[in-house]
Amino acid sequence: MISSRYGLPVAFILMLALVPTVIHSYLGLKEDDGLSVKNIKSELGNFNSIPTNRQPGWGEETFGCEDWIERIYTNEQGKSLRLFVGRSYDHKRLYHHPELALSYAKDLRSAGQIRLPGQPEIPVNVLRNETRPNMAAFVLLYDGKFIGNPISHQIRDSLKQLISVRKPMTLFYIADDDAEKNIPFIQSSAASLLNKAIKDFMAQQH
Repeated sequence: MISSRYGLPVAFILMLALVPTVIHSYLGLKEDDGLSVKNIKSELGNFNSIPTNRQPGWGEETFGCEDWIERIYTNEQGKSLRLFVGRSYDHKRLYHHPELALSYAKDLRSAGQIRLPGQPEIPVNVLRNETRPNMAAFVLLYDGKFIGNPISHQIRDSLKQLISVRKPMTLFYIADDDAEKNIPFIQSSAASLLNKAIKDFMAQQH
């Protein structure tokens, strides 16, 4: 039996606990910022693109993405790169080893993180196969900011996320199955195309 003098404090604590439950479970509130990856141009720089043959429901099934694209961009020299961009409210599904779905069986391992120059700098996670010319890289964007370490970001932001509407995270993923190992990623066509896609997407904010 709880003394009646503790009734109000207990009720207050229970009311606080109900806030995230109502926001996320009952109301399912999500923020729509009006941006869409489908608005990324099919022509970026000297690259033209065609969509891949993924089924329409693949992005949602794999990453929880209702808004996503996957295209093959090819330049005049015949260099082809595959670009996936998707947005999801389930952040972990995007940042937790996206290469397992997007570069299946390519045996990609982390080759560190580099930063594309700009204001702000863009942290890029680079992945390479140790023996074959397969390479991929990805960037994460959340609430207008680039995320270098998604796990620490989610830990820091967890309390805020409990009592606020959910916001989408955006994954930019580029794959090159014929990457030259003697060219640093930052000087590669993949880095250039990735940068252009990110800037084209963010230009919607203006």
